[in-house]
Amino acid sequence: MKRRLGYLAAFFLVLLLEIFIGVFIRDNFIRPYVGDMLVTVLLCCLCRVIFPRFSPTIPVFLFSAVVEGIQLFGLTEKLGLQGTVMGIILGSTFDWRDVLCYAFGCIVF
Repeated sequence: MKRRLGYLAAFFLVLLLEIFIGVFIRDNFIRPYVGDMLVTVLLCCLCRVIFPRFSPTIPVFLFSAVVEGIQLFGLTEKLGLQGTVMGIILGSTFDWRDVLCYAFGCIVF
């Protein structure tokens, strides 16, 4: 139970950091790269809260890569999700560097 609470606290801390970056940071490094790395850390923390004995790094990386693949094939636009919450979550611009950031985030976790 202690570990779950620690991961829950880390989840909320990283979530607040992500919101701060999304709202206030407008640069070419922290927002695009550190933000992407932190997304995987955020997801790993959430997975550890829900499934404390489960190692989430590979599934979270694969999930992140699939989301990036959705961007590569333009599914957000094809499904008419631009401007919706789901469209914002999925994103719209593919970049191989994002996949590297996701991998780094999983390694850091």
